[in-house]
Amino acid sequence: MSAIETSKDKIDRKVLLSTLWIVVMINMLKADILSLYIPGTFDELAAFAGDTPIPLLMLGGAITMEISILMIILSRVLNYRINRWANIVTSIITILFVVGGGSTHPHYLFIATIEVICLLLIGWFAWKWSNPLG
Repeated sequence: MSAIETSKDKIDRKVLLSTLWIVVMINMLKADILSLYIPGTFDELAAFAGDTPIPLLMLGGAITMEISILMIILSRVLNYRINRWANIVTSIITILFVVGGGSTHPHYLFIATIEVICLLLIGWFAWKWSNPLG
């Protein structure tokens, strides 16, 4: 058992998952905002995009981030079975997004590491979550 699970007042799994999604989203936003201050960021994005139109690439990023934002709410309201699998699948997809769409700037690597750790925790806690109704 982890320290979180062995505490005297056990944290509700829905609250824990939702809170971890909040941490992920704040870090995603922080990484994007800090990246705006680096000269040549747009050129780097254009090189990454290749033949893909940048607005289409941005739409893909927006959809992926919106799914993560929805998980903040869905983690609290979905029933056990759907909630568990939604968190597992979405955390894996989001890890792929963070790792695949990132840059090599030190601030991004640091923030992406925090995001991936939180996403791995989300997947782990969802995977180990047992049915509260028995």
